[in-house]
Amino acid sequence: MKRTLKRIEPISLAKISGLGYAAMGLLFIPFMLMGPLVLAMAPDTGQEEVPKGLLIAISIGFSLAMPVMYGAMGFVIGLISGFVYNLISKWIGGIEVEVE
Repeated sequence: MKRTLKRIEPISLAKISGLGYAAMGLLFIPFMLMGPLVLAMAPDTGQEEVPKGLLIAISIGFSLAMPVMYGAMGFVIGLISGFVYNLISKWIGGIEVEVE
């Protein structure tokens, strides 16, 4: 039996999308924390304009804030996508899905 998905509630899609993007952001934390680790192990030449400790702190803060930023971006992208899908589905009829 085929059904047509004619409308998506934008807020519902935004919530799902935001949580999905936040989860992806959590997966990236270990990789983002490798940067401060490498920076901490680098030799200190004494010629840096910005103290190495400050760069490490900023890098760690950015790494930990990444899931929140990804989640916010995902929410906005999901919201816009829901509105765009609803607009386009009025013109071409939506997505056909087969259900049992």
